[in-house]
Amino acid sequence: MKFTVQNIVASSALGLELELYTIAAKIPNVEYEPEQFPGAILKLKEPKSSLLLFKNGKVICTGTRSAKEVELALKRTLELLKPYGKKTKEFRANPTFAIQNIVASSTLGLELDLYNIASSLHEVEYEPEQFPGAILKLKDPKSSLLLFKNGKVICTGTKSEKEVDRALKKTLALLKPLAEKGKH
Repeated sequence: MKFTVQNIVASSALGLELELYTIAAKIPNVEYEPEQFPGAILKLKEPKSSLLLFKNGKVICTGTRSAKEVELALKRTLELLKPYGKKTKEFRANPTFAIQNIVASSTLGLELDLYNIASSLHEVEYEPEQFPGAILKLKDPKSSLLLFKNGKVICTGTKSEKEVDRALKKTLALLKPLAEKGKH
């Protein structure tokens, strides 16, 4: 099924002990307000991303749209931070990362009757006074899908594009019979 990755959240450890005050003072596009949040925020223009930096060298990268972009953002971040960090024994020139969440959008090609879906499927929450979409929670692959009347879907909670594809196919298989029943 076709989908577009909107955001990837990944975590990594740079193998550096970071001096966040110095980093915020010396590197442009870094915000650090320790009384509000214990990490600094680095915004990269290329690839467009934001990275949460912590003293222990752990980072959270968000805003990228592919694993390749995550890799590039981490390499750029490491190059920027190396002069301001103390290398630990975990230091690697190419840091590894783990994808924690992928947000993707797709279109099912169906008009969805959200009331019917919510009353037919146990794993669906729908409260139109609070939010215009229904929320479908899948156990395998573990994910949450926002369903909209026009057939648009936002999939979140997956950790790979393969899981996004599986979640969307499973969702389509669950909803297609309900959409066809609603036409008659």
